[in-house]
Amino acid sequence: MRPFHRLRPDLSSLRWKIAALAAATACLVVAAVGVLVHVWTAQDIRSRAEAQAFNAVYSAMDVYRRTATLADGAELDPAELPAALRHPTDGDRHTAYDGRVDGNVGPSVWAARRTGGPDSPVLAVQVNMSSELYDLRRLDVSMTVASLVAVAAAVPLTVYGAGLLARRLRQVAETAGRISAGDLDARTGPTKGRDEVADIATTVDRMADSLGHLLRTERRFTADVAHELRTPIGGLLAAADLLPAGETEDLLRARVRDLRGLVEDLLEISRLDAGAERPVRARVPLGAVVSEAVARTGLATEVIVAEAEAVQTVETDPRRLERIVSNLVVNAHRHGGTPVEVGVEGRTVVVRDHGPGFPRELLIHGPRRFQTGAKERGAGHGLGLTIALGQARLLGAELRLDNAPDGGAVATLRLPA
Repeated sequence: MRPFHRLRPDLSSLRWKIAALAAATACLVVAAVGVLVHVWTAQDIRSRAEAQAFNAVYSAMDVYRRTATLADGAELDPAELPAALRHPTDGDRHTAYDGRVDGNVGPSVWAARRTGGPDSPVLAVQVNMSSELYDLRRLDVSMTVASLVAVAAAVPLTVYGAGLLARRLRQVAETAGRISAGDLDARTGPTKGRDEVADIATTVDRMADSLGHLLRTERRFTADVAHELRTPIGGLLAAADLLPAGETEDLLRARVRDLRGLVEDLLEISRLDAGAERPVRARVPLGAVVSEAVARTGLATEVIVAEAEAVQTVETDPRRLERIVSNLVVNAHRHGGTPVEVGVEGRTVVVRDHGPGFPRELLIHGPRRFQTGAKERGAGHGLGLTIALGQARLLGAELRLDNAPDGGAVATLRLPA
């Protein structure tokens, strides 16, 4: 059974935002239409009541003048007559709205005329609108129920439609994420429709094609250059052996060794980028492998292996693990500060120095080739961390670079179970 928090919808997603917007728009439209219909119907009821009262008072006045009797519900000087109709003038249309409600009577519309001279009684007719207003209330209720039903039916349809759109956008986002993670073969593929989402998917695929072509060209160039340099460098080493012993010979030999190391690093990076490397896994004691890798660097480094982990074995490629550890240790000595410490606990190896720490740019974007983050460009080629990261990725391990709160760089390698 899935946890409860997974069953709850993500209200911050585009799907639910579109659904909420559609529901709000539908409610606004329904409210606007309902108010307009109510106002128009109420005005129509009042207009018809005024016309009915006006016609009734003229008809009753005609009967009263001919027969001196009251007809059509007419009254003379009724007590409930509104004050505005107490002194009507012949020739004017005299109607007034009375909002009083007494039982089933009211609201109503009155119409009045004088039966004779200025002091004669006022003939008035009252038209009750209670039945029409009751029908108006029923109309309001019917419209409200119909609107709620319409909104209840529209919202699920909107959620479904928005879900289809969000699913297509999520597919494009996942493809872009895979490309940014290094999967240059990731593609969204053909998408349904010819809308903006399809345009975005096509653009992402074209961008991936272009980026893949550029990166493959760069990798091919790096591999070709490194491969072509191996022969002349070998010749330089042979020539250096023929020089007479001395300071010049030592300096030349050191520079040739540096150049050969750079070429080997470039070849290693090109093989990692091309996916040509395959790990050869074996069960090895982690503490012993790390200690041996640190010892081979020839640098003064303290190795701390937890007592419980002294015989802990892991399944990994020991050669590549040694390569990662040695690169991290050399980088710590070259760009950090002493003392440099290496700790082993469980499946985790931590390399820490006490220097200025990793540059902020490196922590944000990760290691880059030929960028050391140091002020002096000659301190290194910036390939050590790049190779360590590539080898860790090949082993399925996680290599994390941080700065310690009290100063110094911290590189944490976690091997997979």
